[in-house]
Amino acid sequence: MEVSIPSMTRLFDQLGLSSDTPTIDAFIALHNPLPETIMLADAAFWNPSQAEFLRREVDQDTAWAVVVERLNEALRETR
Repeated sequence: MEVSIPSMTRLFDQLGLSSDTPTIDAFIALHNPLPETIMLADAAFWNPSQAEFLRREVDQDTAWAVVVERLNEALRETR
């Protein structure tokens, strides 16, 4: 049985987005900085299913929650 370990690449795959490193970096740069007043899942750039996935994974504290939080932090870093 193969166990898939959550990673940023796999998170982007799960969200239906391109998942190569340059594209992930470009996505973060494009949407950075995400204001502290906006929850990650409530950001306007997600479609409803992406937002629901992000919300559910964090709320249920799944293995994805750690990677979702890493994305959240990356989107809030001042560049």
